[in-house]
Amino acid sequence: MQASCGRSVPAPGPRPLPPQGGGCLSPRTAWSGDLGGSYSARDPEGRGIRRPRACGQDGGRGAMRSPKLPGFVLSLLLLLPPPGPVGGAARFDPTWESLDARPLPAWFDQAKFGIFIHWGVFSVPSFGSEWFWWYWQKEKLPSYVGFMKNNYPPDFTYADFGPLFTAKFFDANQWADILQASGAKYVVLTSKHHEGFTLWGSERSWNWNAVDEGPKRDIVKELAVAVRTRTDLRFGLYYSLFEWFHPLFLEDESSSFQKQQYPLSKMLPELYELVNQYQPEVLWSDGDGGAPDTYWNSTVFLAWLYNESPVRDTVVTNDRWGAGSICKHGGYYTCSDRYNPGHLLPHKWENCMTIDQFSWGYRRNAGISDYLTIEELVKQLVETVSCGGNLLMNIGPTKDGTISAIFEERLRQMGTWLKVNGEAIYDTHAWRSQNDTVTPDVWYTSKPKNKLVYAMFLKWPTSGQLFLGQPKATLGATEVELLGHGQPLQWTPLEQNGIMVELPQLTVHQMPCIILRRRP
Repeated sequence: MQASCGRSVPAPGPRPLPPQGGGCLSPRTAWSGDLGGSYSARDPEGRGIRRPRACGQDGGRGAMRSPKLPGFVLSLLLLLPPPGPVGGAARFDPTWESLDARPLPAWFDQAKFGIFIHWGVFSVPSFGSEWFWWYWQKEKLPSYVGFMKNNYPPDFTYADFGPLFTAKFFDANQWADILQASGAKYVVLTSKHHEGFTLWGSERSWNWNAVDEGPKRDIVKELAVAVRTRTDLRFGLYYSLFEWFHPLFLEDESSSFQKQQYPLSKMLPELYELVNQYQPEVLWSDGDGGAPDTYWNSTVFLAWLYNESPVRDTVVTNDRWGAGSICKHGGYYTCSDRYNPGHLLPHKWENCMTIDQFSWGYRRNAGISDYLTIEELVKQLVETVSCGGNLLMNIGPTKDGTISAIFEERLRQMGTWLKVNGEAIYDTHAWRSQNDTVTPDVWYTSKPKNKLVYAMFLKWPTSGQLFLGQPKATLGATEVELLGHGQPLQWTPLEQNGIMVELPQLTVHQMPCIILRRRP
């Protein structure tokens, strides 16, 4: 799969495309004088405010076939107005009306790409899903019950997995180096999943945390220090509000959440501790357990987070703060796991998804076909960013703290692609068209201040000619480049709208980045 980006500048040169064996290339198409159509203005939160346009519409079919390459990018020069001014700081009341009016810190929209890490006691059985405990004990699914019967003694409990979560090979510096190589700009670690095991020494989770049990280490602290000292990534934390089998939560649930024993004695103290001690710049809430935000005191906590906390100026939050709040309240929207709306939204959003298509945690029983290829991952990134979202790509480490070879390979492959094509991803805005209606699998981003538009194409045309229906180019004023190539590309206007770009004939060794594939 090939992904390329194009942009238009006064006199840029073309860039190369990936080879058939798998590579990444960024075509740069630049055109100036494109004043037609609408463009994506930005409000103070950096959110697009144009009417939704369907992403993925395929208008026509060109003579294009997709070799197994990640993607190319063309850049175009456009005359677009700059974004509007950003308002000053303000204090926020503990109401959704006030909290939802907080501008999203600009860094998040600029970042575009982050890494999610699901790690916990569920990494010990590493079977089926990170929901192992629930599926085994609560739903009693036959495959999970059979797995335990065939591999563990009859009296084995989920708590007995705790000491086996050793993290003996966990090296925070090594993780940080891999994260940096991925090209991601932020990372989100599961500080506590629904099982309740905390990856720091929480006093509210006595004997069920990584300092007292298993690793006997403060995992959150070690990774936070490594990320901040060795990378340019922002450090973030995931936190599950509820716990499946916590007795106080179950008692509150039985009262239809009229009682608030669990949030007052467990959840809220831990959230305040996490923020004050580790200062995450992403706070990724999850797991409302069917309880409303009033039960969780979410608005009171968020008002403190935005007004008083040590990360008040830079922290971003998601939308999972109680039943009914998702895709409605909070910082940016996630709406659902693997959310990809297919059109531009008026609110910043994030597509959190997994390399392993069936689990967030590590699975020993995963097959090679269960993992998304680098071509599929680049496609997810390109589509998401073109429609105004961020991509949060998940990996699941093993119980002993290693990032398995296939996860590491995918991370490094993405980083290789971004080294060439990152200009079309980072710090970009949605363009007036998210995708091309003449040639399928062409996606657009823009940099209005630089008067650039990027056309990322995922299939390399066998004819050597790329037809783009959306750009309104001007001869003598528009230039087209292929990112990573370095020479200007020839182009001609189409009869009605758009342009035809002559792509260069390149050998494998002329490609700007190549993914080497080893035979098994």
